[in-house]
Amino acid sequence: MTAQSPKPASPLPPSEPGNAARIRNFLIAMVAIALSTSIFFGLQSSNGSGNLALLAESAVPLEEALANDKPTLMEFYANWCTSCQAMAQDLGELKEEYGDRVNFVMLNVDNDRWLPEMLAYRVDGIPHFVYLDRQGEAIASIIGEQPRAVMAANLEALSNNTPLPYAPASGQVSKVNTAAAKATPDDPRSHGSQVNRG
Repeated sequence: MTAQSPKPASPLPPSEPGNAARIRNFLIAMVAIALSTSIFFGLQSSNGSGNLALLAESAVPLEEALANDKPTLMEFYANWCTSCQAMAQDLGELKEEYGDRVNFVMLNVDNDRWLPEMLAYRVDGIPHFVYLDRQGEAIASIIGEQPRAVMAANLEALSNNTPLPYAPASGQVSKVNTAAAKATPDDPRSHGSQVNRG
């Protein structure tokens, strides 16, 4: 009996099923990367901030809007304002529909240049929309995110010079002449002041 020594193990050629699995895994990884990239860039372009910047760039300058005999929708906004971003697409579509009849003006509250307008229109929250008639007089203002239907109805009325259906109502008021009313020490409006104003 001769002892046969075991044959040295020869390297086996790679099996076909192993190569197929590697190719499949590589393709899955590439598709995952492609999908992740497209989702990332898709979200970046649809988050509203891009639309808001484009809308602001194409807005009518305030000076031009006040001089061209068209009614105006003036929006006070900021790039960081999520409500402003959320409304940007709707406002862009409304601008396409009403832009030939209504000025769309956008004033960024982060720009100190618009401080006088912010004070004049009492802007204390954004988005803040001011509706101006053809003479540039404020006829209504609305604060906060608004549904597209509300904005469309107001723009339709504004362009037709009719009352805005969704504007906060303010009734007629009487003006008070404060110079004519002189407080006396026993006047309840003096708040108990003991100072002789004589």
